[in-house]
Amino acid sequence: MKNFNIALIPGDGIGSEVVSEGVKILKEIEEMDAAISFSFAEFPWGCEYYLEHGKMMADDGIEQLQPFDAIYLGAVGYPGVPDHISLRELLLQIRKGFDQYVNLRPITLLNPSLTPLKSKTEKDVDFLVIRENSEGEYSGAGDWLYKGKPEEVVLQTGVFSRKGTERIIRYAYEEARKSNRTLTSVSKANALNYSMVFWDEVFEEVGKEYPDVETYSYLVDAASLYFVAQPERFEVVVTSNLFGDILTDIGAAITGGLGLATGANVNPERNYPSMFEPVHGSAPDIAGKGIANPIAAIWSVSQMMDFFGEEKWGEAILSTIKTILKETEQLTPDLGGQGSTKSVGDRFVELLKDNRIT
Repeated sequence: MKNFNIALIPGDGIGSEVVSEGVKILKEIEEMDAAISFSFAEFPWGCEYYLEHGKMMADDGIEQLQPFDAIYLGAVGYPGVPDHISLRELLLQIRKGFDQYVNLRPITLLNPSLTPLKSKTEKDVDFLVIRENSEGEYSGAGDWLYKGKPEEVVLQTGVFSRKGTERIIRYAYEEARKSNRTLTSVSKANALNYSMVFWDEVFEEVGKEYPDVETYSYLVDAASLYFVAQPERFEVVVTSNLFGDILTDIGAAITGGLGLATGANVNPERNYPSMFEPVHGSAPDIAGKGIANPIAAIWSVSQMMDFFGEEKWGEAILSTIKTILKETEQLTPDLGGQGSTKSVGDRFVELLKDNRIT
């Protein structure tokens, strides 16, 4: 039997509500598959922890998480704690501490009724964004000079190392080759005359090793337009930390909203645990009401199962998401239904049994 040890960080707002439904799915898989078992340990870190302890996670938090096979995160952020603290001192600390340099965001339309794009179908909106996840514009480098004075200046420095840039681009080429898809690089070399010129050069250099991969390169403003106007252009996309953050939210908008958006923070070498999360945030306005959409958190479980090498279960979960999206009345209010977070999870379990692996 394979046992997977999972660290749960429900976090803030609706995080605990949606993580509970994801764990429910994992426990159901355990019931249906005698070859798999899961162990869980929950950590209370987040904004409430910060308000009590003055820090977002324990001082030895990274050491505590190190032994786990994966981390399952709910949400980070809540009123009263500045966003730059809640994000940087928990989520980014884990990403950097465990060298989770690959961020995977599937931009996949699972039901044609969910897109605001006229006449676009599931075939038109089905691609993967690979975002550099460890440096770039989110490196935290910079300075704040002459604070409070008329000559006040702030410097935010984007860091693009040869190692960091080449490894994410190479990962994207490998993914495109493995899946027989095209690869598109998104940058902004006409305006960012150091970082993005370097990015483009590395993309071209690495590409010489992959002559079988068809490639394209767009400026980020053009890519943003094409995400909306012609999403069928894209199959695999690779881009920087900041651009990937923005573009994937556009991707969420064209596939049904953040309630369906999932992301994986991966250390491909598996030297450290990888982290899986819905990316909708803590949604404090609906926290505690029992109406948060758990589907993104459940999709995160699908990504986790793929990472564990249990792709059949990953596909079974994704297939079940497609099925439940057809049952409009069963869904949460953000998708036009009357269901609760818990009832969606319960119904999902019922449907998953029909998609079980034999």
